[in-house]
Amino acid sequence: MIVIGFDPGTARLGYGVIESDPAARVIDYGVIATNSSAPMPTRLLLIHSAISELLDRFEPEAVAVELLFFARNVTTAMTVGQARGIVLLAAAQRGVAVAEYTPAEVKQAVVGYGKADKQQIQEMVRVVLGLEVTPAPDDAADALAVAICHAQSAPFRELTSA
Repeated sequence: MIVIGFDPGTARLGYGVIESDPAARVIDYGVIATNSSAPMPTRLLLIHSAISELLDRFEPEAVAVELLFFARNVTTAMTVGQARGIVLLAAAQRGVAVAEYTPAEVKQAVVGYGKADKQQIQEMVRVVLGLEVTPAPDDAADALAVAICHAQSAPFRELTSA
């Protein structure tokens, strides 16, 4: 199963592509970066085009995206929500199943502890995927964690939805 995980943001949207059969292995990861001085519609169009290209290139069975669970800054929450919407739109346009996970669910799946810190998550991403170095930047490592979460959770979701 090929899964693309996304860590949404409008300045930097992380993505991580993994294959999870039989064991998780990384295919690709990185960030989609936009210029903060560009108008938001232009930035969202760039994000949509880049996500669409990723979905077309890797043809995933699923897209996993982190839910916006809490934000101290309303403006940040709104822009992250816009980026999430673009991810959901691009996946829906291609008929790709979408799964959404809270940050605590991702941490629990990857580290085994729902309050793990960033360094713990990144180290476990490195270990699970058998990488020599921690994936960078942080947004890409977080997206890989979301993809791993889905790869580990999908079989159970299928069992409970039947």
